[in-house]
Amino acid sequence: MTTSIDLAPAAKSHRGSPLPTGAMIMTRFMELRKRRGLMIALLAVNIGIPTIFLSVRVIAHAVAPHSYGPAGGYDIFESLVAGVMYIFGFIVAATLGCTAGSVDLTEGVFRHLVVTGRSRLALYFARIPAGLMIIVPIVAVGVIVVCSVCVAAAPTKLSFDGISNLPVGLSRQGFIAWAEDHPKMTICDMGYTYSGPPSSYVNCAPNGEIVVVKTRSGSLTTTQATKAELRAQAIKSAVQNYASYTTTFLSPPLKLMIETGLWVELWAVIGFLIGLGLSSLMGQRTVPVVLLIVYEIVLTPLLSRVGIPHLINFQRALVGLAMAHIEPAGLPAVFGGMRGGGGGAQLLTESTTVAVVVIVAWIVVWTGLGAWRMATRDA
Repeated sequence: MTTSIDLAPAAKSHRGSPLPTGAMIMTRFMELRKRRGLMIALLAVNIGIPTIFLSVRVIAHAVAPHSYGPAGGYDIFESLVAGVMYIFGFIVAATLGCTAGSVDLTEGVFRHLVVTGRSRLALYFARIPAGLMIIVPIVAVGVIVVCSVCVAAAPTKLSFDGISNLPVGLSRQGFIAWAEDHPKMTICDMGYTYSGPPSSYVNCAPNGEIVVVKTRSGSLTTTQATKAELRAQAIKSAVQNYASYTTTFLSPPLKLMIETGLWVELWAVIGFLIGLGLSSLMGQRTVPVVLLIVYEIVLTPLLSRVGIPHLINFQRALVGLAMAHIEPAGLPAVFGGMRGGGGGAQLLTESTTVAVVVIVAWIVVWTGLGAWRMATRDA
């Protein structure tokens, strides 16, 4: 009697590998997706609120076009992106991350996962692609909805500083020429910011008349402006307001929409990764969510604009300030201030290189802290 012996080596086990398998990632994905309340919050903030807002505007404009403006356009686009999707998108993304980082502990299954022999690092890293598979498509759909409506339902006439019939795409010389032909609208609606207290200046009186205001011995006298004075003041106003005019559009440009979509996606990803690391570090969800809400709504807007001499480098290390500095040009400042993006003049000074380093550092540090706590936590 002969027997055959299987001399093939046993398959190598990958249980100790820090890299998660596809099955582990899909398991985490299904666990998060089944949380209906969390999914509803993600959908409501990133898709629901913009969709409802735009739908109401479309219906209102269709019913009463003279009372309600167009549903889309550049102004609506920047308001929804900077006012809703950026700020509240970060909060719900961070909530998703906090849930992913603490769900095993809160549900008491962490011990059972450890005894399977799987690497703790693999258990942690599996949460990252699982969460991104949820948050990235949702944010993308929301941005696509906003962009589509704002382009399709954009106004047909440009509105700039209260002037509703201003031509679109004028060159600097063309803009000045238009101002010379419409001096009253230019002076009264566009206005002009004087660099100092002039002794004589042209201004728009309360009754709409253009007058020359003169200061003599502490008293003010007004006289009607001549055509030459009207023309000179209109040119000054046009020159001062042209930069703002060039960043005003009927509908958002394609380049701006693409850059904005990527920018909002990056902020949502950062929010998820910070929430994931912080909740894993603290071992719970509620406190990290509250801390991140306070950070986003209170601390970041305050510390991004008020310079504290002894804490200036700490303030520049805020990821919110770094994201504001790489904001696409053409959007309003997310923490208030004038339109322009790219950090805005009112933000604390910081170079683009430093901003990128800060963003990468926050991602790496919070991911590392979360993974370290997962690897050292008692089962």
